[in-house]
Amino acid sequence: MVQLLPTGLTANVAVAASSANLGPGFDSLGLALGLYDEVIVETVESGLVVHVEGEGAGQVPLTSDHLVVQGIQRGLRELGVDVPGMVVRCRNAIPHQRGLGSSAAAVVGGLAAVNGLVAQLDRPGLSESQLIQLASEFEGHPDNAAAAVLGGAVVSWTQSSGEGTAEQVTYAAAGLRLHPDIHLFPAIPELRSSTAETRMLLPEQVSHRDARFNVSRAALLVVALTERPDLLMAATEDLLHQPQRATAQPESAQFLQLLREHGIAAVLSGAGPAVIALSTAAELPAEVLEAPAARAFTVAEMRVGDAVKWNTGVVVPG
Repeated sequence: MVQLLPTGLTANVAVAASSANLGPGFDSLGLALGLYDEVIVETVESGLVVHVEGEGAGQVPLTSDHLVVQGIQRGLRELGVDVPGMVVRCRNAIPHQRGLGSSAAAVVGGLAAVNGLVAQLDRPGLSESQLIQLASEFEGHPDNAAAAVLGGAVVSWTQSSGEGTAEQVTYAAAGLRLHPDIHLFPAIPELRSSTAETRMLLPEQVSHRDARFNVSRAALLVVALTERPDLLMAATEDLLHQPQRATAQPESAQFLQLLREHGIAAVLSGAGPAVIALSTAAELPAEVLEAPAARAFTVAEMRVGDAVKWNTGVVVPG
């Protein structure tokens, strides 16, 4: 039997941006970034009201089609509860359609808001594994969702059982301790890109040689991220998706090449067009930031992102 939550409950959530793939770790490796969306949900007597400030304002639906609302509704169903009505306020700092995990953050934010609501009734909420599973179901892969849930760097994977309509897909992830000497420099353009469209550029099949190359680099990247940042240049090489997306995102490809020519490990952030540089230096070289290829991007150091947080007071990480 579904329990109807009372009116007057308020939950506040802070959820981080994320960068997926990190070069060779296609649909598997992810990294939370210290840029946060805030979601505030209040239960009311009836109806649905959605407010959006910041990124996406005037562009995203203010209805049940909003991803935060879909996340809330999915979480409510999973816990066997419902609300009579709700007001959802989204204060967005994560740029949309730049490869920074805005969609995953929206879904995770909605799911986590449900935890904030039910916690006030001393009911158990969704576990970390449930948050990862439910959020990943929206996108079909867990890299961004897992990073948004767990914070830091993550390795994620998918397991399938059954066949056809009976197939069950399980999404899971494990956190990595990012080496403290690694500095993160996201480069964010005004240009937008659709992940669905850039994914269509990828071939259905790849050679055994290219697959072997990426397997070795993805394994090496785990070592580089956690123990040996001096290996980041070799560890961030990729043959499976970045070269194929270059024609659709020439500015990103040029800036990526410029960074790597200066010995800076740089990768597309997710499907792009944002680029992220990982360096043991505290700042990027001036000649890189002043180059023509850098003009399309806003580049600034950003710390690693925290795990998603929820409570009944405003949560804004510093």
